[in-house]
Amino acid sequence: MTARLEHTNYTVADPDATAAWMCTLFGWHIRWSGAAMQTGRTVHVGTDTHYLALYSPGNPAVATENNYKTIGGLNHVAVVVDDIEAMEQRVKAAGFTPMNHADYEPGHRFYFLDTDGIEYEVVQYD
Repeated sequence: MTARLEHTNYTVADPDATAAWMCTLFGWHIRWSGAAMQTGRTVHVGTDTHYLALYSPGNPAVATENNYKTIGGLNHVAVVVDDIEAMEQRVKAAGFTPMNHADYEPGHRFYFLDTDGIEYEVVQYD
C-alpha cells in the first residue's frame, strides 16, 4: 500500500488573504473555511484532491529562525505548472518578486516569497 499526500497545514497571518492570491495565481478554489482550534480560523485551498490548510490563531507569532536551519521548519511549498513563463508573469502581477531561477534536470524553477515570508517554488518539468 502506498500513501498519498492529501494536505499540508501551516500558519499564516491571514488565511483568507493567502487563499485569495492562491486562487488567483494557481487556479485553485476554497474547499472549506471556518473556525479552528484555539479560537483561530482555517481555510482549505487547493484542488479536489490536494489542498493546503491555512491556519491562523488570530494573532500568530512571527518566525524568528531561518526555517532551513530549524527542525520542523517549513522550507518551501512547491507547485508544478505547465507554463513557467506565464506563471512568472502572474506572480509579478500579484506583487511578488520571482528569484533564484534555475534550469536543472528535469526542468526549470524559480522561487518567490509571499507577504508572510513563506517561500514558494514554481517548477515546470520538461
